[in-house]
Amino acid sequence: MEQMIAWLVETIGRMGYPGIIALMFLESSFIPFPSEVVIPPAGYLASRGEMNIYLVVLSGVVGSLLGAFFNYYIALFLGRPLLLKYGRYLFLPPERFEKVDRFFQVHGEVSTFVCRLLPGIRQYISFPAGLARMNLMKFSFYTALGAGIWVVVLAWIGYFVGNNMDLVKQYSHQATLVLAVGITVLLYVYVRRYLAKMKNR
Repeated sequence: MEQMIAWLVETIGRMGYPGIIALMFLESSFIPFPSEVVIPPAGYLASRGEMNIYLVVLSGVVGSLLGAFFNYYIALFLGRPLLLKYGRYLFLPPERFEKVDRFFQVHGEVSTFVCRLLPGIRQYISFPAGLARMNLMKFSFYTALGAGIWVVVLAWIGYFVGNNMDLVKQYSHQATLVLAVGITVLLYVYVRRYLAKMKNR
């Protein structure tokens, strides 16, 4: 792990912001590549004056968006036709597929935003969004918002902690717990407002 971090610091320092974009593209697509080993080293370089912290964040968000678009369009152009044709054999008949479409039409924004903040599934929320043909502008906005919060957290951890991977993991875990609490509160408020709205209708 120490060798990997040293290599990433060297690589990002050499490739600069395009390197961050490329690595975050991988992290945001279906390739398992943790953002915790990409953004904190860039934040560390920013603390040394070798990079700009705001451009680090911007590059991280851009890379995340590109990876999300990659998954979105794979699901839209490849996954959707296949599932519509063969979904009944995978326990996803057309009527159930329509329910997925309706769910994302109503709850796509909050689903995309929340899942971008959750480790392990943030890369994969783009697939159901693409399958359901979620509005691309809304998908882009909420993906960038969720990814941006996470990138900012990691960038500042790296900025203040340096390239100490143990501390990066410790503070990343703590940040994940704080975000989980915030997400729980957000979902509670969202569900209450949604139920109240449906009751009024």
